[in-house]
Amino acid sequence: MTSAFLSRSFWRGIAGLLLLALLWELFARSGLFTQALTPPITRIANTVWRTVLDGSILENAAYTLTRVLAGLLLACLVGLPIGILMGRFRAVERFFLPLVSVLMPIPSLAWVPLFILWFGIGEVTTLLVVGYAATFPVIYNSWTGVRAVNPLWVRSALAMGAGQRQLFRSVVLPGASPYVFTGIRLAFGRGWIAVIGGEMLANPAAGLGRAIFDAREYLDSEVMLASIFAIGVVGIAFERLVFQSIESRTVARWGMVAAAGARR
Repeated sequence: MTSAFLSRSFWRGIAGLLLLALLWELFARSGLFTQALTPPITRIANTVWRTVLDGSILENAAYTLTRVLAGLLLACLVGLPIGILMGRFRAVERFFLPLVSVLMPIPSLAWVPLFILWFGIGEVTTLLVVGYAATFPVIYNSWTGVRAVNPLWVRSALAMGAGQRQLFRSVVLPGASPYVFTGIRLAFGRGWIAVIGGEMLANPAAGLGRAIFDAREYLDSEVMLASIFAIGVVGIAFERLVFQSIESRTVARWGMVAAAGARR
């Protein structure tokens, strides 16, 4: 039954992509714009194939993905301790929650001009933009996850003589894991959005955002659309191959996803 469901989901996804491609083809050939600005699918596909063969799109995708992962690591190093401490200690929550509430709605790209003034153009600024965008989902979901741990589990562990360290390691952390994992997935998505703008504005050596920005200078819409296509492919591939695999081997196997869903 599961394989049949996955098969239906797969083919529905393929049907959605084909519909999107058909709509783009109709739009490109409608005559509203010249095909130099809205190239048809065949020309975009040829550009994708050409850039794959010469390695340029693969190199740019590798640079972009590396920056996202580095920013995600930075977000976890900062956000996980803060979020967990907020969930465990009311004083920490009262201190950080107003800061998180104020800073989280600010778009990460709004900081790019200041980061450029402080750190110059290049890798550091791009990394900080991604880290800033990714930190707040990690903080918020870690905080929510710790607070959502079933109180019955905590009381049972304390009744059996568990200390605070063992309580945290064996009850709180596993109980919060679905929320933490969801926060990391959301952080990856926000970081992936932020890195493209950061690469356009902070002017690093390479990257998909840099490729789009450079292609704009030459009105090369085919390269821009090929890079946008690569952004979507790399993002969904990482989501399906990495995050879903980790989830199935950890929180789903532990039964924590079902438990979290039941509490919600």
